[in-house]
Amino acid sequence: MKSNGLETEYYTMFSKNHWLFILLTIVVLLNAVVLSASVTQSPVRTPLYRFPYAKAGLTEEQAAAHLISRFTYGSTPGMVDNVMATGLETWFEKQLSANLSDDNLDKILSSYDALTLSNTEVVNTYYKNAQILRMAVADGVIDRDSAKVNMAGYREQLKRYAEEKNIKSERELTRQFINQKILRAAYSENQLQEVLTEFWFNHFNVSFTKRICSQFIPAYERDVIRPRAQGKFKDLLIATAKSPAMLLYLDNFSSVGATDSTTSKRASSKKRMKGLNENYAREVMELHTLGVDGGYTQNDVTEAARMLTGWTIYPMGNENFGNGYKKLLDNAGEEKLKVRGFIHDGDFLFTPNRHDTGEKKVLGISFPAGNGYEEGIQLLEMLAKHPSTAQFISTKIATRFVSDNPPKSLIDKMAKTFHDTNGDIKKILITMTTSSEFWDASAIRAKTKSPFELAISSIRALQADVRNPYLVYNWVTRMGQQVYFYQAPTGFPDKGQHWINTGSLLNRMSFGLALAEERIPGIKFNLLGLNNNHEPESAEDALNAYSKFLMPGRNPDETIKRLTPLLNTPDLQQKVNKAAGKAAQPTLATDSLHDEMLSVQPMENERKSNPYKLSQVVGILLGSPEFQRR
Repeated sequence: MKSNGLETEYYTMFSKNHWLFILLTIVVLLNAVVLSASVTQSPVRTPLYRFPYAKAGLTEEQAAAHLISRFTYGSTPGMVDNVMATGLETWFEKQLSANLSDDNLDKILSSYDALTLSNTEVVNTYYKNAQILRMAVADGVIDRDSAKVNMAGYREQLKRYAEEKNIKSERELTRQFINQKILRAAYSENQLQEVLTEFWFNHFNVSFTKRICSQFIPAYERDVIRPRAQGKFKDLLIATAKSPAMLLYLDNFSSVGATDSTTSKRASSKKRMKGLNENYAREVMELHTLGVDGGYTQNDVTEAARMLTGWTIYPMGNENFGNGYKKLLDNAGEEKLKVRGFIHDGDFLFTPNRHDTGEKKVLGISFPAGNGYEEGIQLLEMLAKHPSTAQFISTKIATRFVSDNPPKSLIDKMAKTFHDTNGDIKKILITMTTSSEFWDASAIRAKTKSPFELAISSIRALQADVRNPYLVYNWVTRMGQQVYFYQAPTGFPDKGQHWINTGSLLNRMSFGLALAEERIPGIKFNLLGLNNNHEPESAEDALNAYSKFLMPGRNPDETIKRLTPLLNTPDLQQKVNKAAGKAAQPTLATDSLHDEMLSVQPMENERKSNPYKLSQVVGILLGSPEFQRR
């Protein structure tokens, strides 16, 4: 076979440069392998949307800062530049994926042994004080009457008993759980996941103030809220309804209804309904789904409560709720009970002998008599996809991420996405962030930081090393937010007016100064390191430099103008206290605090006698109204 000229030239070139061809082939193959591996390890998709920030008049830097303020606990040094380099939409997609490496954080959290325990392991490892007391009395170590004579000695006896028996107090569990929240918020790369976990925990609030559910709260956040924070709302709703923490917090674990379907009409009588508890049914409509104006009636609440009777917790320990079924489960066996209608799913147990089997009607929808566990699921699914739920949940999300009073036009867009996607949380967030309302000038820095957000954003801005997280929690509590201890099922309000008052302003300023001056034990940072180890020549220079580090993406001129007079004020701390004491309580009382502080003008000779102190400059910035906003 005769070759043409092109083929001859090709083969001649190959024969002369075959090693080069082999090398190039190897390089191509290696690149393909690397590319394939990178795609496998990073499933983040290329965004099919663009953020319309330019139409709102924002620069890329300002838009990046706005994204960070809404979907993280605060910017870290260089973060705005990193988001810009990554691309705003790509960065957001990575946050939606929630699978960024957190190796350093995981290493820190590995020392918290309680965080991985199941609910069963927790209740059999960490005991309430009342339980420890009963054990000590049973062992003859403690005399209850001795407490009346010598309370201090009584407590010491109880402490020694617990130590000798190697009994762990529930307080230790609580402390570990609170510590991990501080650390996750401060250091996780998956910031949106942490923000949403807090948001949904607050929405489906449970509280340590109700002691019977406290042991189950760590697993509630870990296993129920966090994994579903960016999934389908329906799945989140059902998971919370079946969790021991919620079943105990809103008392549905003890709700009992009529079991004779032939006497369903009599189920409304006081005698037949005395075991029915409506707490959860009311709150699941008012707070979790439809909203207070969602169109339900008191009769709907009662009927929904009947549908959820028999929902309780699975036995877990010697002293725990649900143990009435332990003997039955041990004797009959789960397979036989399953045939009888019992449903065991993790820590959840449906007990048909406590379920109201009569006909029910909720929101105009009839549910025939005889159904069991499934009708409770049907109820929750119906509530999850109700138009009122779409509006209510969209309003709460927009209030958290846009402004205290989000525009109706935005809520309607989000509600439509909620309806069209069956409550897909990620897609609702994308609808929100691609809307013009999210980027409008009225939404920029429109939110007031909660005490928790203020503390964590300060830590992140300073790149602080937190060795004692619980002291941060103490400061957050002092500023008015005792996380995990909000007693009402509403959760903490998400509007600035709830956080701003005279006392909280003083505590916020005190926190900023105490942190900057490293007077909070266990928190270390390098202020000069933030400025490439360069010492500013004056207080004014320091204010200019560090306002850019702490509040990136903002024009610092107004901040510098407002704060400069404070830098030369003698006895600054006393004047801050005095100013905070005089401050009124307007919508944004932080501005009044500044007006009071700025009214104290230093004399010229006072300026000369007041040396420049970098930590004080940073403390004032952390306590400023500008830093209070996100």
